[in-house]
Amino acid sequence: MPEILQYDFMVRALVAASLTGALAPALGVFMLLKRLSLVADALSHVALAGVAIAALTKAYPPLVALGATSLAAVSIEELRARRMLPGDAALAVFLYGALAGAVVIFSLTDGFSSSVIGYLFGSVLTVTASDLWLTGLLLALTWIFLAVFFRELAQTTFDTDLARISGVRVHAVNIALAVIVGATVSVSMRVSGVLLVGALIVAPALVALRVAKGMWPTVAVAVATGVFVAVAGTVTAFYADAAPGGMVALTAIGTLAVVEAAAFVMRARRSPPLGKEIHRHRATQGAALAVQQLHLPLAQSSRSERDGAKGSYRTTSGVTEPPAPGRTSTPGPGSRQG
Repeated sequence: MPEILQYDFMVRALVAASLTGALAPALGVFMLLKRLSLVADALSHVALAGVAIAALTKAYPPLVALGATSLAAVSIEELRARRMLPGDAALAVFLYGALAGAVVIFSLTDGFSSSVIGYLFGSVLTVTASDLWLTGLLLALTWIFLAVFFRELAQTTFDTDLARISGVRVHAVNIALAVIVGATVSVSMRVSGVLLVGALIVAPALVALRVAKGMWPTVAVAVATGVFVAVAGTVTAFYADAAPGGMVALTAIGTLAVVEAAAFVMRARRSPPLGKEIHRHRATQGAALAVQQLHLPLAQSSRSERDGAKGSYRTTSGVTEPPAPGRTSTPGPGSRQG
């Protein structure tokens, strides 16, 4: 048995990493296509404020953070939908307001203790059985939501006007998606930390958008990538004695960098070299010029012949119009002879 599996807290950490990796990137695909990737960052700061409130009231931090992120998600979507604030302005207000509130509340308690640092950057030592049950429940609810409302999510992602015409309640779908993203941030604090969970939401989704085609295959690739980077980052952090949240985020970003580099190399191999492209372009221009020069005298000669043919039929002085078809030029018996 590997050494990492001999510790109960690492087994719980690996299970939590797998659940989180299967949960976060599935939502990240839709957030990226909606250009709302910074929502996860804003809600992570709101979750930190929830942790601060839980520390002050001695409550269960994930549940308090879940309530705070849900309220913030609904508020952000309402402000954006009613155009009371631009989308980026609403995110900035909640991000900095929640961070300032968290700092003030933590200053009223024991300050930034080791447990708070664990919520900020992730700590596998703090994963409990209750966290696993909560994460598993949220994962099941999220996949049920995706399976039932996948068509509505796709329509609202690509064309909101067409979705409204089709009868989709766009505002309700956006609120539900934002609330689930906030809940994902809340339950992912143990593994990635509130400040780094955005990388687990965004990076695997970017990898999937690069290599997959179609919505369902993209979501599947994002989930597989998320599970891989979460587990690989946790295992690497254990053997390197490093912070798991930072290692998971670096693994996700490193995977994205490798995929982007591979895509760049494939595009470079498929496209011809620059010298050959310039030579081909010049050859094409030369052939087009030769054809143009060849057709120019032919066009001029044909135009001259056409003009000459037209001139022979003009009824001007010295030129007679030819007889019409079916008539003879022989004078009749009653005509006068010249």
